[in-house]
Amino acid sequence: MAVTTLDPRTALVLIDLQNGIVGNPGLAPYPAAEVVTRASRLADAFRGQGLPVVLVRVTAAADGADATSGRIDGGSRSRTWPEGWDVLVDELAGHTGDITVTKRNWGAFYGTDLDLHLRRRGITQIVLAGIATSIGVESSARAAHEHGYHVTLATDAMSDIDIETHRNSVERIFPRLGETGTTAEIVELLAKTHG
Repeated sequence: MAVTTLDPRTALVLIDLQNGIVGNPGLAPYPAAEVVTRASRLADAFRGQGLPVVLVRVTAAADGADATSGRIDGGSRSRTWPEGWDVLVDELAGHTGDITVTKRNWGAFYGTDLDLHLRRRGITQIVLAGIATSIGVESSARAAHEHGYHVTLATDAMSDIDIETHRNSVERIFPRLGETGTTAEIVELLAKTHG
């Protein structure tokens, strides 16, 4: 379903727009620079309307002590990360009033205080964007839907490490979780609703 409505109390939640993630040169369908530019446009629009902007970052202990347990086919969960990989990109960091949430899982809700931040502010809807579409964004969208939030996904402000997984999320999963739209459509609707 195309984006039709933004609640009066809507928050923008940006997933994993940090140095170590946006530095991936193989993102598709959009390069990281385009995702960051569009996410910054969304953030500016939300801030301009006095609505919350939540910057979610993923991190891990250097020794892997806080890695999730369980067996996976994808190899070891422990990994050495370069210094500064989990620092938010400059284009989004440093805005007074923004909320930063740190996660250690794919999704932004489990094991974090994101839901608490949103509920304390009376938020009923979230707009999601970030990297990677099929991992952090989709996991967060599923959890937001399960928590009872209206979900809108800015599909041109997200990208993935694989074009097919991006398409699967956008075409098959997201329509079951909420509404989708472009950055321009969401910014225009935000201005009409809150302007």
